[in-house]
Amino acid sequence: MSKKEKNYDELYQTRKEKITQFIHTPQYQPLKIKEFAMFFHVSTEDRHILEQILGELVAEGKLIRNKRGKFVTPKALNLVTGVFTGHAKGFGFVTVEGEEKDIFIPASGVNGALHKDTVMCRITRPAAGEKRAEAEVIKIIERGPQCIVGRYEESQNFGFVVPDESKYARDIFIPKKFSKGAVTGHKVLVEIIDWAEEKRNPEGKIVQILGHINDPGVDILSIIYQFDLPTEFPDEVMREVEQIPAEVADKDKRGRMDLRHVPMVTIDGEDAKDLDDAISIEKLENGRFRLGVHIADVTHYVKEKAPLDKEALERGTSIYLVDRVIPMLPHKLSNGLCSLNAGVDRLALSCIMEVDQNGHVQSHEIAETVIKIDERMSYTQVKKILMDHDEELIARYKDFVPMFETMEELAAILRDKRMKRGAVDFDFEETKVILDKEGHPIDIKPYDRNVATRIIEEFMLLANETIAEDYFWQEKPFVYRTHEDPDPEKIEALGEFLTNFGYTVKGHTKTHPKDMQKILEEIEGKPEENIISRLLLRSMKQARYSGECTGHFGLAAKYYCHFTSPIRRYPDLQIHRIIKYNLHGKMHGEKEKKMFDHVTEVAKQSSMRERRAEEAERETIKLKKVEYMESHIGEIFDGVVTGTTSWGIYVELPNTVEGLVHVSEMDDDYYIYDEPGHRWIGEHTKKIYRLGDTVKVELLSTNRLTRTMDFRFADDEGEDEEE
Repeated sequence: MSKKEKNYDELYQTRKEKITQFIHTPQYQPLKIKEFAMFFHVSTEDRHILEQILGELVAEGKLIRNKRGKFVTPKALNLVTGVFTGHAKGFGFVTVEGEEKDIFIPASGVNGALHKDTVMCRITRPAAGEKRAEAEVIKIIERGPQCIVGRYEESQNFGFVVPDESKYARDIFIPKKFSKGAVTGHKVLVEIIDWAEEKRNPEGKIVQILGHINDPGVDILSIIYQFDLPTEFPDEVMREVEQIPAEVADKDKRGRMDLRHVPMVTIDGEDAKDLDDAISIEKLENGRFRLGVHIADVTHYVKEKAPLDKEALERGTSIYLVDRVIPMLPHKLSNGLCSLNAGVDRLALSCIMEVDQNGHVQSHEIAETVIKIDERMSYTQVKKILMDHDEELIARYKDFVPMFETMEELAAILRDKRMKRGAVDFDFEETKVILDKEGHPIDIKPYDRNVATRIIEEFMLLANETIAEDYFWQEKPFVYRTHEDPDPEKIEALGEFLTNFGYTVKGHTKTHPKDMQKILEEIEGKPEENIISRLLLRSMKQARYSGECTGHFGLAAKYYCHFTSPIRRYPDLQIHRIIKYNLHGKMHGEKEKKMFDHVTEVAKQSSMRERRAEEAERETIKLKKVEYMESHIGEIFDGVVTGTTSWGIYVELPNTVEGLVHVSEMDDDYYIYDEPGHRWIGEHTKKIYRLGDTVKVELLSTNRLTRTMDFRFADDEGEDEEE
C-alpha cells in the first residue's frame, strides 16, 4: 500500500468512526446525505466518500434508509442488530453487542436465519423482569460460516449433510453433481451455495471429504473444521520464521540486565514444550523475599504488524485439544528460541519484586534481561521433594532444595493474603483424557493440583497484578484482564436455592468476593460442595480482556492483566510490546495515541478467540469421554446430580463424565418438576431428586455425533420427602 493510499484509508476510517459515534448519540435525528455533508463539512469532491460510508453502515445494519431518503438508526424503529444463535428445535437467540441479555426468537420468527448469521430483528415483546425480550428476524445482514462440517447421508438422486453443530436446525441439501463422491458416513466440509429462505433447506456442495466417521483422527479433525481453527501457518509467516536464528545472537544480549549468574528454574508439566516462565527467589537479610518472574521475550522476534504478528493476533491463543496443540506461534519459536530451555541463553522480560512477610510488594523492577535456566523441573518432581520428601530427588537437586522451600514459604504467604482479601478459589478437578497411539481414549485422570502448581499460580498472579497496577498508574495504554461483578438477579436466584442447604449469600445488590469465598469455606468437604461450587461459578460473569481497568471480581484484585504467557496468549505478547516501548521511551505522542485504539481491538479479538478455543477444547474432551464410555454400557456407577431441567436430570460420575437421565426413564412414578427448588418430586412416592444428591445410575447409551450419554437410575435413590 502506497503512502497516499494509506493516508486515504486512515481518513476514510476516521470519518466512518466519527459518523458511527454521531448516529449513536441521543441527539441524532434522521438526516439525508446532503445534511450529513453539511454537518461534517464534506466537500463536493469528497461526497462519494460520504456516500460509501453511509452505504457501508446500511449494509452493516447500523443505519436504515427510509423512503424519504433519510438515514434512521434501527433503535429508532424498534429494531436491533446482532448475531443469531440457533437451536436444534428451530428457535434461537440474538446476541446484541453491549447488551447483557439475549433476545429470544421463536421458530415462527426465524425467517431463514441460520446459526451465526448477523441479523436485524424487530422487537415484538420487550423484556420484563427475568423474561427476555422477544423478536422476529426481518433482515439477514451477513451470513455466518460459508463452510460447515457434517455427516453425509446418501440418497438415490441426491444427498444431504447433517451438521455436527446441533444449533443448525436444518440439514443441507446436496445435489448429486456436487457430492464429490461422498458416501453415507463420510465426514465432509460443505460450502453453502444457496442459503434458501423460509422453510426450504440450504443447498450446498462438498468441498472436502475429511474421512469416514470411524477413521482414526477424523473426529478431532471435524471439530477443528467446525470451529474454523487454523491448521497451518501461511507461507509468508513461515518465510519470516526462517530468517530468525536458531540461537540467541550475541548482539541481542547487549544492553540487557545480565541474570545468567542468578539461580533459576522452570517448573511445568512433564509434557510441556513451550516453557515461557522461570522463577528465581532468595531470602534477604531483612526477612523479605526477592522474587523474580522471568518471561520469554517473545516480542523481540515477533515484530509489530509483521506477518508473524498479524497471524498471532488472528489466532489469539494456542489451542490445547485433547490430542494436539494448535500453537499461536510456529514451533521454531514456541518450542525453540522462545522456550526457556535449560542450559542455554535466553532473552526475557523480568519482573523482580521485593515482597515482605505479609505478601506485599514493597518495590519492583521490570527489565529486559538475558537469563540461563539451571534446571527444568516438573510439578511432580517439586511436589515429591516438598511433600513426599523423596530422598533420591532431594539428593539429585540438593543445590535447589532450599530454593524450593523458600518458594513454598512465600507462596503460602501470598495465598493467605489473597484469601484474606476475599479471592474466590474454585478447586474443581480438571480431567486429562489419556489416548493411545491411534487416538482412542484409554483412561480419564484428574490433573494433579499440588504444592508445586500452587507455587507457580501464586507467583504468576503476583507478577500479573504488580505489572497491571504499575501501568494503570502510569496511565499508559494497556490490555487488562477484567472480571465484572455478578448479575444481582443471578445472585438473588442463587441465594434462594442456597437456603435449601442452609446457606445465605450476602449482598443481593452488591456482592463482594468474600461472600462467595465464605460459602466455599462452609461447604468444603460436604456432599454438596461440588454442585454449589458449580452454581457459584455459573452465577459469575466470564472474565475478558479490556483496555479499561475495572478490576477482577474472582481474584478480588483492583488491577490484573496477563503478562506471563506470551508464547500462547496474544494479550501477554501485546503487554510485553507496550512495556518495551515504554522502557525505551517510545510510548508517547502519536505512538501512545494509536496504541490506545489498538489495545481495544486486541482485547476484543483476544476475548473472542479465547471463547472459541475454550469451546473447541471442551468439545474434544466431551467427544473422547463419550468414546471412552462406549465400552461401559450396561455398567452401574455412583454419581452426583449436577443439573435439573424440565426434560430430565444430569448426573456426573467421579471421572467427570456427565450424562442425562431423561424424564421418560424415570418410570417408577409420575414425577413433577419443581423449577425454583431445582428438584423432581414423585407424585405418589414423594421421592425427591435434587441438585447434589448422590445416586446410582446405569449407562444406557452413548452418542458420538451429539457427544452425549444417557443414564437411568439403577435403584431407589431419591430421598423421601420430609413430613
